[in-house]
Amino acid sequence: MVDIQKDTGPHSKCHFSHSLLPTYIDPHNVSTKKKPFSTFNSIPFSHTLDLVLPSEIYSLIQDKLENDMATKIQYARVHMKLGEILQGDFFTEYIKQGNIMMLSEGRSHVDNVIFLYEGVLRLELDRPTYERCGLQGVSIEDGGRKHQKARWVVEYDLRQPSMVHGKKGFGRLEWACKNVLDQSLTWLFYNFSPTSRESLKAEQEPIKAFAPFIKEAKMEKDMLENSLIPDLRVGDLEDLCAREQDDALDLLELLGLIALESPRILATDHTDAFISRYESPTLHRPLVKKDLVHVRFRGFIPPQFVRELFLLIRSGGLKVPRQDHDGAGGTASEEENRWFSLSANGFGGQRSYTVMQWAGRETLCWEIEQ
Repeated sequence: MVDIQKDTGPHSKCHFSHSLLPTYIDPHNVSTKKKPFSTFNSIPFSHTLDLVLPSEIYSLIQDKLENDMATKIQYARVHMKLGEILQGDFFTEYIKQGNIMMLSEGRSHVDNVIFLYEGVLRLELDRPTYERCGLQGVSIEDGGRKHQKARWVVEYDLRQPSMVHGKKGFGRLEWACKNVLDQSLTWLFYNFSPTSRESLKAEQEPIKAFAPFIKEAKMEKDMLENSLIPDLRVGDLEDLCAREQDDALDLLELLGLIALESPRILATDHTDAFISRYESPTLHRPLVKKDLVHVRFRGFIPPQFVRELFLLIRSGGLKVPRQDHDGAGGTASEEENRWFSLSANGFGGQRSYTVMQWAGRETLCWEIEQ
């Protein structure tokens, strides 16, 4: 664990790990307990996803990425009360039978925020609202006074058999929705059903009663020619992780500047040292010029999309030649230098991560908590 802290305010923490992918990955039944898939699931919904990779790898997956993945995320913005989510066809088809995710308006640790993911309803409430609701929850830290409980979290698994109209526990939630949490909120809505794109446009879904605004995630692509990056190989990763934490942070900082499309990483940059003294880190390897591609997705992005994008790039752009197979799904060549990185930022700015995947099984993960 690497500590990144400011002089004032709550401390941020960066958890760094070096792991190996499973020997075999079934694209239709991916285990989410191992990294990087557990890292993807750590943020239920992201607003920005950055992909960085060399141009020669991008050319191998360009058609599938721009034709299939670029238009895959369709979501909606809708105005609803919390109680309306728990009623009628919306509750039955989307929560009991289907699978959706929703996020309400509001700032985490400041406003009352509600989200629904995998059938679990989570209410993050301030103390006055929590006491008026009469629901059972647990206190959480909010960055304020250490021993004063100011915010509370209430969770309900709405897929439980007891979560139906007429049951006592569900009745308490309905009462709170009717008498306390009765404000109309702006929500982001995403349906995991593969047929939702067509039925949503045809107004054949229960959400149509609430006049949703249909939106699609935006994909932006930029080329970063002659970028100066260290000539890292798979054989260097073990030493990189064994050395001081500064090397891991230097690599994370470099990937962040690439995602920002900073001119400081370009070989043609000659900024006065008085303005910026940044130089691409060598990480004990020579610097090389490389053409990189930066792709950014903006929208209401689920972990499922990140996982599919990861598997697409790995299978289409990082295939290991047969003569280099190590018999366990990886590469026996320590000179392998193909890679890509994915960085996601969650709503509220509380969590983010960066995953750097190499050809074979080597994976580097940085998970940041604010």
